[in-house]
Amino acid sequence: MTNSNQGRDITLRIAQQPEADELLARSPLAALVGMLLDQQVPMEWAFSGPYALAQRMGGDDLDAHEIATYDPEAFTGLFTDKPALHRYPGSMAKRVQQLCQYLVAQYDGEASAVWTGATSGADLRKRLNALPGFGTQKAQIFLALLGKQFGVRPPGWREAAGPYGEADSHRSVADITGPESLAEVRAFKQEAKQAAKAAKVAAKGK
Repeated sequence: MTNSNQGRDITLRIAQQPEADELLARSPLAALVGMLLDQQVPMEWAFSGPYALAQRMGGDDLDAHEIATYDPEAFTGLFTDKPALHRYPGSMAKRVQQLCQYLVAQYDGEASAVWTGATSGADLRKRLNALPGFGTQKAQIFLALLGKQFGVRPPGWREAAGPYGEADSHRSVADITGPESLAEVRAFKQEAKQAAKAAKVAAKGK
């Protein structure tokens, strides 16, 4: 990931697809788009989306300026063409375009500038939280991903990432380093979902 990993070579195994993971590792925008797509679909589907999108746009990377000014209808078509890039391709196409428009307006289209200019973990979380489509949880998970796998570690980054920043945890995509950890994260999410459902039922019964 350019300008964000202190010269380290990064190997990711999030999308579980070599070409898609290679793009995530070298492209800050691809990583952000993958995180944006990571909702209501399997994690590996979400994070292989940036690679599929780049292919459909005729390149080997994503460009925020190009996406920001792309005809909205045509851009939606890139998402809806089969196989669709997301379970909700229309709304996600709109969100990706809004994200890129924000990056162009605030960071001259340089996705990595979101974190290279952060002075602390709290500052980074604030910057991520301001991105279209990034709520508190998504911002914390991406912050944890930056710290754990990209070497982006401003002071206080673990605290700012909340529980997702904990070492040796398997809570989110930040902890996926291969098929085994993917299964562990998936199991954790399933347990959390079931616990939330049980708490809801218990609350109704009171």
